[in-house]
Amino acid sequence: MTTAEVIGDDPARHQDRVLSVVIDMLATEGYDAVQLREVARRARSSLATIYKRYATRDELILAALECWMAENRYAGLAAQTHQPDESLYAGLMRVLRTIFEPWERHPGMLKAYFRARSAPGGQRLLRRGLDAVVPSGMEVLADVDKSLVQDLENILSSLVYGLLGRFAADEIDITEILPTLDRAVLRLTSSYERTAPGS
Repeated sequence: MTTAEVIGDDPARHQDRVLSVVIDMLATEGYDAVQLREVARRARSSLATIYKRYATRDELILAALECWMAENRYAGLAAQTHQPDESLYAGLMRVLRTIFEPWERHPGMLKAYFRARSAPGGQRLLRRGLDAVVPSGMEVLADVDKSLVQDLENILSSLVYGLLGRFAADEIDITEILPTLDRAVLRLTSSYERTAPGS
């Protein structure tokens, strides 16, 4: 049974049903499968109803991705706290695992996310992600030298973007992303942790 079927026919939940259909399609059939007529058919809706909320297919896909990411990628971040005895490496990897493990379970959503970032309005996915991730990341980095924070931000964001692109192009498997990030974070933080005050 799909998420859309669980929601039922309550008019107040119609919007959720449309987004659920799109999420199911992105996860199982891919970005190109999301065609508005097919979404309307599966959601038992009309095209006019969908167009009242979403002017374009891109807007509908972005809304579905935002909904999925809020429930899967970012929900776990809010409950996390940085413990005083947690190393910089452990804290950063805790945040990165929380973000990437849902994608490992749903690789179709990662491909859709990567593609949607380039679509009209796609930068809002990036901004929304930063709004969710930055507080958790900054909590881990609160006592870290500002120049290292800047270096980590530049290096890790470039590495993540490259890994996502390689995955989207079918050059690497999704299960290679976290281990690659793990090795990079370990190398980037190990010398700092050895020389940090109190080590």
